[in-house]
Amino acid sequence: MNFIPYGKQWIEQDDIDAVVETLHSNYLTTGPKVKAFECALAEYCGAKYCVAVSNGTAALHLASIVLLNEGDKVLTTPNSFLATSNAILYSGAKPIFVDIAEDGNIDLDLCEKALKEDPLIKAIYPVAFSGKMIDQKKLKHLRETFKVKVLEDCAHAIGAKDGDIKAASCTNSDVSILSFHPVKHMTTGEGGAITTNSLEIYEKLLMLRTHGMVKTPEMKPWEYEMRDLGVNYRITDIQCALGLSQLKKLDRFIARRIEIAKTYDKAFQNTNIKPLYTYDGKSSYHLYVVQVDFSKQNIDKVALFNKLREKNIGIQLHYIPINKQPYYRGLGYGGESTPMMDKYYEECFSLPMYPKMSDGEQSYVIDTLFEVLNEKN
Repeated sequence: MNFIPYGKQWIEQDDIDAVVETLHSNYLTTGPKVKAFECALAEYCGAKYCVAVSNGTAALHLASIVLLNEGDKVLTTPNSFLATSNAILYSGAKPIFVDIAEDGNIDLDLCEKALKEDPLIKAIYPVAFSGKMIDQKKLKHLRETFKVKVLEDCAHAIGAKDGDIKAASCTNSDVSILSFHPVKHMTTGEGGAITTNSLEIYEKLLMLRTHGMVKTPEMKPWEYEMRDLGVNYRITDIQCALGLSQLKKLDRFIARRIEIAKTYDKAFQNTNIKPLYTYDGKSSYHLYVVQVDFSKQNIDKVALFNKLREKNIGIQLHYIPINKQPYYRGLGYGGESTPMMDKYYEECFSLPMYPKMSDGEQSYVIDTLFEVLNEKN
């Protein structure tokens, strides 16, 4: 069996043709494909505006520049990639780590408690972990009651829904961000996007994406003005051509991910392998996460990882608690009370999940996982 990674892109001939066509065009960057990709993404997600950028981290940073002021306190989750809370630090604000709920998402009830206790909290950065949207009714309640700004990190969740609300629609948030890394639902190689329903935020994002520069019809032909301290987070037309091609297939990709998730769910019924959550229609499944109580197994977590990788299965752990990372400990973090996150970190890992994964590969993953867990030392 060839190596089976936890995630992988699916590139087809039409994707290649789209990129080649753009390579032969007059624009490799700041051209028509960028705008076309932004419009298509906004329509797909149900948001008014979209700004495509160079990667998901750039999306988080750019959105944070717009939303946050220096010294703001921001509620966020320890169960995410480093970029989510790093973007808060980039803006001179302060992350406040809140424990997770059973589905791996930030516990919004604990967020409400924190908001009641500390009026200096100005924003919430929830993450739709593994592809499951954050509870939208609760999020709406917090946003309206406490007048906080909300950034939804939907890097895992494009195509997911909570009722009629689509991920990155910004129905209950100021902005949402997306990522198009190869392990995500669709790819532009590297790439990301910010969606919003605010014209003011949209126009500021556009300006900041290109060095804070503005050029108007009234200016001389060579003139431009730098009106803010911006960055260069532009995405290329080459990437957006690939993104446009991939977006056309996104629903097919997600349907296959759901099919894989349901097969895992069935295989793990009434076993010592517990899905983080079973399929409920709210997840687009960037990840398929399971829990194992290793205190009741014949093997520990390190040995499980090593043995499965020896057998060409690339399980992964999403994520190491951000607040326990050395850099964050150096800032004084790490002592927060996060019992759910601590338990999650001890027990959870992600199984291979990507649209091109074959039934045979999935069966091999399931059978091998049971085999290794049931081995006697």
